[in-house]
Amino acid sequence: MDRALPTTTPLFASVDDVIARLAETGYLADKGTATAVFLADRLGKPLLIEGPAGVGKTELARAVAQTTDAELVRLQCYEGVDEARALYEWNHAKQILRIQAGANQATGNVRGSDHSWDATKADVFSEEFLLSRPLLTAIRREDPTVLLIDETDKADVEIEGLLLEVLSDFAVTVPELGTITATRKPFVLLTSNATRELSEALKRRCLFLHLDFPDAELERKILASRVPELPEAIAEQLVATIRVLRGMQLKKLPSVAETIDWGRTLLALGLDTLDDDAVRATLGVVLKHQSDQQRAAAELRLN
Repeated sequence: MDRALPTTTPLFASVDDVIARLAETGYLADKGTATAVFLADRLGKPLLIEGPAGVGKTELARAVAQTTDAELVRLQCYEGVDEARALYEWNHAKQILRIQAGANQATGNVRGSDHSWDATKADVFSEEFLLSRPLLTAIRREDPTVLLIDETDKADVEIEGLLLEVLSDFAVTVPELGTITATRKPFVLLTSNATRELSEALKRRCLFLHLDFPDAELERKILASRVPELPEAIAEQLVATIRVLRGMQLKKLPSVAETIDWGRTLLALGLDTLDDDAVRATLGVVLKHQSDQQRAAAELRLN
C-alpha cells in the first residue's frame, strides 16, 4: 500500500511577498535570495545555502520561521554527530528502571516467563521511552515547521546518507515502532560554509543558493535597520572600513553581525566619526584574532 505524501501548504504568495515579510523580521533579502526561498516553498524542496561564515545563512532560517509563525527545529552538525543525535535514541536509563520495577513486582519465577518478557519489551520500546532528535521531531510535527540543518559540511559523510533518506520520503523507520511519515512537510534549509564538498546526490535533492557578503548599499540598509540611531555619516564610514577589512587576507573576515555590533559599539561610546583612534580602540569588536588585528592595523596604517 502506497504511503500518503505529506501535505504542503504554500507559505509565500510571491517573491515580493518573501522580500516584504522577511523585511518585517529585520532580514533584508535581495531578489536572488527571495526567489530561492519562494521556489523552495512552492516546489517543496530543501534549500541548500552555501557561503562564508557570517553572511546570514542561519539568520535566514530564523527569519522564515518567524514570518510564517513556524517552529524552528535545528540540527547543529559537527564532526562525529551520529544517527542517535540527529534522528532518535532510546532512553536507556529509563528503560532499565522500568525493567527493574517490573522484576521487583513479579511473583513466582523472578526471571519471568517468555510471555512476561515480551510484554516488558513491548512496554520499554514504546513512545514513552523514545527520545526524538531534530530530524524525527520535524517530521512528526503537524504544525508549520522550519527544519534547519546547520553547517552540514562539518558532519561526516555518513550523515549525508541519512539526510538523503529522510529528505527523500520525509519518513523515518523506527524498527520497534514502524515507519513514521510526515503529515506536513517541513520547510528545510541546509547551510554549508563550504569547508568540504557535499555529495552530488545530496545537492540533487536541493535547490541551491550561494550567499556572499552583501554589497555596500545593502549592508548600509541592514545597518540602518538594526542600528537606526547611528548617524548616516558614521554608517557610511563603518561600511567602507568593513569592506576594506574583507579585502585583506585575514583568518576570519568580519561578518554582517559584526558590522552591526561595531555600529552599536560606536553608538554606545558616543563617537561621531570613525577616525584612526576610534578604529584602533574598537577593532576587537570585528576582528577576533590578534594576527588579524595586527595585519589590519598595519594595512590601515594605524599608529
